[in-house]
Amino acid sequence: MGENGRHRWFSFNHHRSASATSMPQNNPGETPAEFLCPITGFLMSDPVVVASGQTFERISVQVCRNLGFAPKLHDGSQPDLSTVIPNLAMKSTILSWCNRKKVEHPRPPDYAYVEGVVRARMDKEPGTGNRVARSEILPPVAEKSPSDYDSVMGAIRARSRNSISSSTSLPLHHHRPVTYSSSSEVFAGAENPNPIQSSFSTSDYSSYPPMSEEEEEIYNKLRSANTVDHEQGLILLRKTTRSSESSRISLCTERLLSLLRSLIVSRYNIVQTNAAASLVNLSLEKPNKLKIVRSGFVPLLIDVLKSGSTEAQEHVIGALFSLAVEEENKMVIGVLGAVEPLLHALRSSESERARQDAALALYHLSLIPNNRTRLVRAGAVPMMLSMVRSGESASRILLLLCNLAACSEGKGAMLDGNGVAILVGKLREGGADSEAARENCVGALLTLSVGNMRFRGLASEAGAVEILTEIVESEGGSERLKEKAGKILQAMRGGEREFGEGAEAREWNRMLEASGLSRSQFQGGQKEGFAYSSQF
Repeated sequence: MGENGRHRWFSFNHHRSASATSMPQNNPGETPAEFLCPITGFLMSDPVVVASGQTFERISVQVCRNLGFAPKLHDGSQPDLSTVIPNLAMKSTILSWCNRKKVEHPRPPDYAYVEGVVRARMDKEPGTGNRVARSEILPPVAEKSPSDYDSVMGAIRARSRNSISSSTSLPLHHHRPVTYSSSSEVFAGAENPNPIQSSFSTSDYSSYPPMSEEEEEIYNKLRSANTVDHEQGLILLRKTTRSSESSRISLCTERLLSLLRSLIVSRYNIVQTNAAASLVNLSLEKPNKLKIVRSGFVPLLIDVLKSGSTEAQEHVIGALFSLAVEEENKMVIGVLGAVEPLLHALRSSESERARQDAALALYHLSLIPNNRTRLVRAGAVPMMLSMVRSGESASRILLLLCNLAACSEGKGAMLDGNGVAILVGKLREGGADSEAARENCVGALLTLSVGNMRFRGLASEAGAVEILTEIVESEGGSERLKEKAGKILQAMRGGEREFGEGAEAREWNRMLEASGLSRSQFQGGQKEGFAYSSQF
């Protein structure tokens, strides 16, 4: 596409009408590329995420859908325009950037202008490979859902949940959220009308495969106008999908998902809770994870997480954890704003299970760089360091800190927040009492130590050499733990060889002088392996 391809797909001066020229003219050197619609090249006024994860201006997607055309992206991929989800986080970020830069807020582009741009692109791509049959373009997902939960009933008591393994020494993607059995409570309002019946999907499913008896029974109950039918249908769906993998796959259909989207934001506590628990069960199967996210559930889950009933929130956190395990979902979940409410749940939820699932969800989201940055900017580092110091969910929090330390912003925040001293102190006090917690604590220190001169000074001041040497020389402990501790010690004593005679070398010399060692003493100490002077 050329050097400017990452900012604009097209540049057609003959399409610039008066309305087009009234739109903000962006300087690609100043405007972040992710704020620009890949089709028009303009600052987005109403960004939406499409099913394949990219963000476009809403009108651009509408034009492409109306013309049955899916243009190729600069990387050769082709976006899936079957569903759109409002990207509220991106919109807020763009408006904040405009205010900070004193740039006029973007306005929606002219439909005729965008259509001209897309038609020009279609002329340049005459092949049929990029055409999308109208029958394949699904109606957009409902973009507005009830958010007023003032009348939601109190939390349902007792839920049956199997325990997730507490071990975190293995990669966390081996863990799966537990399934949920049906609620033991019965909703009393049998004759109350359903206030959200009008929001149910009226899509034509005639082209879909015929329903099984099992699906048909659940479907008929969920589409009823009677709230008791909703409750019974959801309990049946929840029971059926609790232990049967085949049922979880066969019942994850567009028909049932469409009804679940409405029921998961119900004002009735029993309905909302069972809908959320059913979604968790469906999300356990890998083929269902992408389907659920692309059906538009993430904004609804975030809404329930912010304002729903207590038990429904616990199930929603489990669902976000399950969906975040899928690689292709991580970016979308982060972009749509799940990070901050998950952090709030991690810090404030009264349920230990909810806090654990929130930590696991954030761990999987933090495996990609963009979400690490979101976590750091949301204030995750000081909050997590405080939790480590107090001993709350230490093992999982330490895993999260390992991921955050891998990005420059996270590393800086940890160093500024006294993270080295907190982690070393945790090892010294025995606060990291499990083998997994000790290994994660050392792992976080190792990530901080990589290529960081500042770490060496902070670690020496905190007495890291003594405690790490004890770990290396101890008879107990895993070989992996000892290997990580040894690498940190090697990084600390190997710093002298890595620096020249510039500013970093002078900083290193000042640190040595403050410790009472000369350069020759330090170099002599290197030859003695891990037998460090007590003055180091």
